[in-house]
Amino acid sequence: MKAFLLAAAATLAISALSAPAHAGTPVTLRMDTTDADGRITLGDLFDGVSGPAANIVVAPRMGPTAVLEAGQVQVSARRAGFDWSNSNGIRRIIVREGQDNGGVSTGGRALAGAARGNVEVLAYARSLSAGEIVQPQDLVWVKMAGAPMDAPRDADTVIGLAAKRPLREGAAVQSRDVAAAQVIKTGDLVTVTYDDGGISLSLQGKAMAAAATGDLFAVQNTLSKKIIQAVATGPGSAAVGPQAQGLQARSQPVRFAAR
Repeated sequence: MKAFLLAAAATLAISALSAPAHAGTPVTLRMDTTDADGRITLGDLFDGVSGPAANIVVAPRMGPTAVLEAGQVQVSARRAGFDWSNSNGIRRIIVREGQDNGGVSTGGRALAGAARGNVEVLAYARSLSAGEIVQPQDLVWVKMAGAPMDAPRDADTVIGLAAKRPLREGAAVQSRDVAAAQVIKTGDLVTVTYDDGGISLSLQGKAMAAAATGDLFAVQNTLSKKIIQAVATGPGSAAVGPQAQGLQARSQPVRFAAR
């Protein structure tokens, strides 16, 4: 029994010595998350992390950017004794290649308007042309003095959408910047179908406007020249009737709802 108690005491002592020295220390996400050597560390990600803990590797960066799940990053920080509250509900953290500047990781290119502030805001990591599809590497979380009224709080709500106009590097992302990618352009030939209760009809038409999947747009019947309203279902295809109504209902979630 004495030997058992001694062993238990030794185990507790080792556990105490190995416990994180900064347990519960609050940290904040850096305004521009970058790393210089392909090893993304806690020091690269957070302000307030110092000493040996700053060199703890969270993930590798194999290309120009890496996309990290915020939940996993939060767990890694907690294991090292740090607390990132993630009060803005960020789901993804995009880390770009940067340069080492006296131990502080900075982006290879300064983000315009990314002044240090108290609000974490999603910003564009590069300039985008109208119609370009937003990719994960095109976004980065920064800190600014304030956020736009319609600023999305999750990168997932922007990735995969198309820029509605030219977007400037470093500018804060706004929901009105982007929209679903167009699958039909003005002047495209479109097959319009009606399908209900075993009855299936189709006609050829000319798109009178551009449309994304789920959008209602005008189509001119190539034979009768009449204009009808149809819902885009994909490249060169549209629907009318119950199928169109169902598609519209499914394609209208609140895309930028706050979390």
